[in-house]
Amino acid sequence: MLREYLRRDAVFLLSSGVILFFILIGIVRPDLLDAASSAVHAAILNHFSWLYLISVFFFLVFALGLAFSRYGRIKLGGDAERPQYGFFGWVAMLFAAGMGIGLLFWGVSEPLVHYLQPPPFLDPASPDSAAFAMRYSFFHWGVHPWAIYAIISLSIAYFSFRRGMPALISSCFYPILGDRIYGLAGNLVDVLAVFATVFGTATSLGFGALQIHSGLTHLYGISSAISVTIGIIIIATALFMASAIMGVEKGV
Repeated sequence: MLREYLRRDAVFLLSSGVILFFILIGIVRPDLLDAASSAVHAAILNHFSWLYLISVFFFLVFALGLAFSRYGRIKLGGDAERPQYGFFGWVAMLFAAGMGIGLLFWGVSEPLVHYLQPPPFLDPASPDSAAFAMRYSFFHWGVHPWAIYAIISLSIAYFSFRRGMPALISSCFYPILGDRIYGLAGNLVDVLAVFATVFGTATSLGFGALQIHSGLTHLYGISSAISVTIGIIIIATALFMASAIMGVEKGV
């Protein structure tokens, strides 16, 4: 138990330090953070797009293989336990939590951007660019992302509920790392998971706040000042925290 508490403290301190470092850079030198993040983003797109496409396809095939194999019948809980919620309840929660702001923003924005600004080999605002726009939108919002969610959540659920291990990303690496998940290697995995989750959530929340602010400005003439956007983020964060504290039964 003591080892588990020390591990959580180490992950919290390391994650908080990394996150605060980027926040301070964003406050002191926003131009530097913007240039660095843009360069990293461009490098990933230019050099690793192929890896992204292959990885997502692998997740989809692997998820289907698990579902239709004998491993798809393994319960993510005790052998005698029953699901806490019904099928449609789970689907509703998964859809709301898995898509949420992202779908509301990019579900409309992404196909329009691809339609009006397609790759150089397509004419803008043409039937070909429209087909291209919908094809890539369905790739991003169809079954492919759900395959990624499914594999990660299944891994955490299996090692947590079937093996009695902490509900952490590092627990999924036990077959590879063994007891080293309780040391530095496991801490680094969890820190990376926290980093990706926090900044991924911040991105979605930022886009959602900008969308809400633009809608309020368009409909009611509310000021377009950044302070209003910050206020929207604070309110949304408070609602999110209240929902998380109340738990799935009441919050979600």
